[in-house]
Amino acid sequence: MSDRIQTLLLALIISSVSFLPGCGGGGGTSAPPPTLIGESLSASSLTIFQNGTSGTVNVTITRPSGDTNNVTLTVTPSLTSMNVSSQSPGTGNSGSVSFSTGGPVPLPGQGVAATPSTPSGTYNLTVTASDGTTTATATLALTVGVAAVVADAVDSTLGVIGRLEEAMSTSFQLASWADQFFVQFPSATTPLGTLLPHHIRMQVLERDIPETDAGVWDFSYPDGIINPIMSVTDHSPEYQIAKAPAYMYDSSGNLLDPTFKAFGAYTADLVRYYNTATGITDATSCSKTPCVSTPPSGVGRVDYWGIYNEPNINDEFNDSSAPNSPGPQNYVNMYNVVVPQMQAVDSTIKFVAVELADFGSEAQNYIPTFVQNVTAPVDVLATHFYATCNQKDTDQTLFDAVTQFVPHIQYLYSQLQTKPALSGVPVWMTENNVNADYDKGGGISACNGGTFVSDQRGSSAFFAAWRPTVFSMFGKAGLEALYHWDFAADAQYGELSASNMGLQLGYWVDYWLGQYFPSNPDATPTGAEILQLGVTENSSVEILAVKNGDGSVVLMVADHAVQSSTDNNGPGDPRVVAIDLSGLGTFSSASLLTIDKNTDVTNGPAAAPVTPTAHMTIQLGGYGVAFLKLTP
Repeated sequence: MSDRIQTLLLALIISSVSFLPGCGGGGGTSAPPPTLIGESLSASSLTIFQNGTSGTVNVTITRPSGDTNNVTLTVTPSLTSMNVSSQSPGTGNSGSVSFSTGGPVPLPGQGVAATPSTPSGTYNLTVTASDGTTTATATLALTVGVAAVVADAVDSTLGVIGRLEEAMSTSFQLASWADQFFVQFPSATTPLGTLLPHHIRMQVLERDIPETDAGVWDFSYPDGIINPIMSVTDHSPEYQIAKAPAYMYDSSGNLLDPTFKAFGAYTADLVRYYNTATGITDATSCSKTPCVSTPPSGVGRVDYWGIYNEPNINDEFNDSSAPNSPGPQNYVNMYNVVVPQMQAVDSTIKFVAVELADFGSEAQNYIPTFVQNVTAPVDVLATHFYATCNQKDTDQTLFDAVTQFVPHIQYLYSQLQTKPALSGVPVWMTENNVNADYDKGGGISACNGGTFVSDQRGSSAFFAAWRPTVFSMFGKAGLEALYHWDFAADAQYGELSASNMGLQLGYWVDYWLGQYFPSNPDATPTGAEILQLGVTENSSVEILAVKNGDGSVVLMVADHAVQSSTDNNGPGDPRVVAIDLSGLGTFSSASLLTIDKNTDVTNGPAAAPVTPTAHMTIQLGGYGVAFLKLTP
């Protein structure tokens, strides 16, 4: 190829390349991408309350040099009943976003409906800045807290005509698996006494039922546990005659004597043993001579007597064939025979009736017959409450059960009111815990028939929210005594470990409930005044406010918010509560005590001083309870 031809070809190629289309089919050079704006918030988190007060976060925009585009702000997602007000930067670099929900908190009796508010909790929001061409985002954690207001006025619709007369106590089960506890751990009387329980309940079963045959008495086992119990606090436990001696029953579990007089004679001898100087004088044999109680230092007697345990599910007194069951009438017939025989020995003693296994419609099936037909004295009507009998039930199910039980207490009082002789009788809860299930033998669940699994919620942080919620709701409903089941047991039931005497979280919960809300069932009046309280939300927190005779005020806040609807012994969800105390005047000092997952179980929690102000906040990081005490 000649030089001239090569030159011509090269020129042709260059000419063709200059006319190739640009990338994407367009002609010319593509425009540079727009420069992005930037966004930052003055805070990554913000807390507001359900009382209508607003909270604001400032927004700063960074722009490329020379950019004056109009910038607007938006917040996503939108929340129910949340008011959002945005001050957009426009052509400037500064803006803000404000949030509010709810309105002024009304007090009970004002006839004012609460303003709807966003449910409490923490919400992750996105604040978006846009100039129409580019966007920037920032994340904000918005916490919505509960709001409450306390008035310096008694709420006479709650408690016992406006008073919280709910005494705290605990229980023991006297049987072969428990009656050696104080033999093994004699020093356990110290934490028991420190708890200050009123009329400690003793449920007597199995070998601790002292009459082994007609006239044959053996107190060696029951004395070993009852005497230490009598040595503490009021020296006057409640003796629950849970069952009759075994020889009194037939093979079907019915008492052989249909008149119940033989059972009555047995119960009368128990009164002789514990409350008279001579004791049982008609015994054919007895493990001690004379056959009489010998409490420590000669101090101790039984003033309260429980007549049978949960008769509605036991023996000939059960109501399994309700509504036509003879069980309720059998029970009241027995009660009317037994109580006078015991009274004939000691006219000062008091009687705890029924001790109902209270679930479903058991109260409706049982109590009307008892109330209508009882003729013997009734000093206490007792019931039992466990939130579940199934370890698989969720935390929320167990909290819901508390709310659902309040009408049961109200029903018992309504029945007592139908009979003038019983209108002043108090209702006690002589058994209470999270779960009623137990190992009936061989690792089998008594409630469900499958493998028994211990419910750890009886001593975890869950309990620190659950028991105070129970105490507050039931005390407001008029309950006059709340008994823990039981003192020395496992992690499901015990305030203290039966195997090593180690304190469990429930011990401190019950101890401080008794300390902050003392009440004496033997005194009238007793307890503190329940103050009027307005609260924006009770589905996640339970709040109780009382005023003592010395002018001090105690507020309790229990965080029972679940983190997930499927949680079982979960951590709970954090909550913060703003409390308006301005109506109470001024206080010279204040302290705050918290029980939660971080509590030192060995030594217990300690109250920390705080500065009293007209508006205070209480924050909990999950399941737990806080006690705020204000001193004049």
